[in-house]
Amino acid sequence: MSSDPAAAVVAAATSPAPPAARGPAGPSPTSGPVGRPETVAPMRHLLSMADLDAAGIAHVLRVTDSLGEVVRRSIPRVPALRGRTVVSLFAEESTRTRLSFETAARRMSADVLTFSAATSSAKKGESLRDTVETIAAMGVDAFVVRHGAAGAPTQVARWVDAHVVNAGDGWHEHPTQALLDCYTIRQFRAEAEGRTVGTEVGTECFEGLRVAVVGDVRHSRVARSLVIALRTLGARATVVCPGTLVPPSLEGWGVDVCHDLDAVLPEVDVVYLLRLQLERGTGSYLPSAREYSAGFGLTARRAARLAPGAMVMHPGPMNRGVEIADEVADMARSLVLRQVANGVAVRMAVLYLLLAGPDAPDAEELGRSLGVVGA
Repeated sequence: MSSDPAAAVVAAATSPAPPAARGPAGPSPTSGPVGRPETVAPMRHLLSMADLDAAGIAHVLRVTDSLGEVVRRSIPRVPALRGRTVVSLFAEESTRTRLSFETAARRMSADVLTFSAATSSAKKGESLRDTVETIAAMGVDAFVVRHGAAGAPTQVARWVDAHVVNAGDGWHEHPTQALLDCYTIRQFRAEAEGRTVGTEVGTECFEGLRVAVVGDVRHSRVARSLVIALRTLGARATVVCPGTLVPPSLEGWGVDVCHDLDAVLPEVDVVYLLRLQLERGTGSYLPSAREYSAGFGLTARRAARLAPGAMVMHPGPMNRGVEIADEVADMARSLVLRQVANGVAVRMAVLYLLLAGPDAPDAEELGRSLGVVGA
């Protein structure tokens, strides 16, 4: 956690509001594949999955369908955000999220400013507030913020007029990871059924979906955002971990809790593995990584107990041989690299919805303008 008082924890952000308090658990009538949801409000910031209801999530996924087509082109670039400037402000280490956001911005022709805490004036004692206000004074349109203090992106949104995206804050949330995970699940299920994602399969595919979230739930911002998203879309999540890695309170999460991975595996559609976050103190909650792996690691033997169409997911970075075996990470049912690939398109969609302006084409119009089949 940062000692910077300007990044002090925001009370409302440190404890994510219970998923049950964020609207109906099931998908809304407008969350299907056809038509544009009439209830989607313009996005100002994306700080939490609580900022999106079922219709909002569905809208992000539809825009992702269109922009995903751009990613697959030989020249994957469109002028959708030409003239806009996006700041990549990461005060914690990152590979996937940082490069994904920067790639997403550049593929829409935005200018990107990259902030590195290790080489910035933060090393000289400059506060987070002074840092972001200094950058904002240069004339920027959006901040993508990762910080070790829960609530830091929320504070940044209060200090600047630019749009702010939470790219992970402490143990709090990581909303774009949850969105790309939802997109990957929807895409995989459509392919498994031989249907077209978006035009034939919408977020109704999440209703009744059974997901096991396995691992260090206590310290995971990914778990919190994912559970909110799954519950909002009508899926059922089960937290599977040692008792010491269950969060202090699960009140309002709307999840089942199980301490026996072997009992859960045959019953789920998705196994979502979480990394042991030793840098956040996980080691003090476990006798050893070896003992954890013996009880909660997804080995080839355990993976064989999964249903034929079940998915294996992991937000990365993976600890091979701890939460996931080498051979499982490389199985066809493992969607880890697909999650990374989809992360670029999902983050393009988030930046587009924040920055393109009120007169920008909606998901269907955008798809037609980009030549997406079925849009």
